[in-house]
Amino acid sequence: MQSETAIVPVILSGGSGTRLWPISTRERPKQLLCLTAEETMLQLTARRASGPRFGAPIVVANAAHAQEIEEQLGEIGAAAQALVLEPTGRNTAPAIALAAVAAGGDATPLLVMPSDHVIADVPAFHAAIEAALPLVAEGWLVTFGITPDSPETGYGWIKVGEEIAPGAHRVERFVEKPARETAQAMLTDGNHAWNGGIFLFRADMYLGALGTHAPEMRVAAETAMSRARHEGKRVYPDAEAFAASPSQSIDYAVMEKAAQVAVVPVAMGWSDVGSWDALHAISTRDENDNVAGGEVLMLETSGCLVRSDRARISMVGVKDLIVVASGEDILILPRGRSQEVKRLLEAMKRD
Repeated sequence: MQSETAIVPVILSGGSGTRLWPISTRERPKQLLCLTAEETMLQLTARRASGPRFGAPIVVANAAHAQEIEEQLGEIGAAAQALVLEPTGRNTAPAIALAAVAAGGDATPLLVMPSDHVIADVPAFHAAIEAALPLVAEGWLVTFGITPDSPETGYGWIKVGEEIAPGAHRVERFVEKPARETAQAMLTDGNHAWNGGIFLFRADMYLGALGTHAPEMRVAAETAMSRARHEGKRVYPDAEAFAASPSQSIDYAVMEKAAQVAVVPVAMGWSDVGSWDALHAISTRDENDNVAGGEVLMLETSGCLVRSDRARISMVGVKDLIVVASGEDILILPRGRSQEVKRLLEAMKRD
């Protein structure tokens, strides 16, 4: 990577992760869990943006998780330079604004990453970052487009435009989560990518874009940070000032409206691990296509994901099920329907 200025990772860790209930909960969301490796997803995120080219990370998170985040990052020698604790959730655009201010609001390049994604090919990720840096230095806002392998309707898509630097293209347009037929057409077309929610840009250019396209959001973030309370590396933005910010994603607030927006397409083994089906797909499976974790016995069973943190689970003669036990809670549903966990949780709240 050619830039002399250290890239500051910005790790967004405010998500609740309830789609992986019952193991992932608001109290202990999926980024704090070991789901795909012996390290937690937060630790894996920090590791893939560590080394001589990267500075210490800025983490934006829920105050309830502050101690565990500090402990987990300390375990891998990746202590944050700042742990910005949101007083209330306002979506990704304001969260990133808090981080940009914490970074100094200058020309520092920020690598914005969700804390709960999987990237299997880290060298490919680093190569994509290198391809983005020359444009970032010139003031472009860069997103990384995931090479699609299915007509996914749960992601936003990006139409990849003309190449403006080696490996980097102008964003022609962003596409909201599409219908199945539209997704299939974009996949067949070959010039679209999934929007994985990973970005690289200068702090000052992001704040400048906010000032143009969402000025109330910039004012709210800067005011909240100017009135923030500091406890060591913990930063508590002013709650009243931050509450005045609109709640919007970075895509809607900035990326869809700014003039200089580029995309670097990359195939890097990415997954947002957004469901139990997604976890089954990226996990190592046995000869019967099963994934097991905990005390599990399976006989004449195939195509299942079974996890337990305490109870012993025994299964005979079944296939294509998801069975997850955590504490007193047990989830059972057919594979292919794990996106309905959210509907299940809503029904549980009503009852």
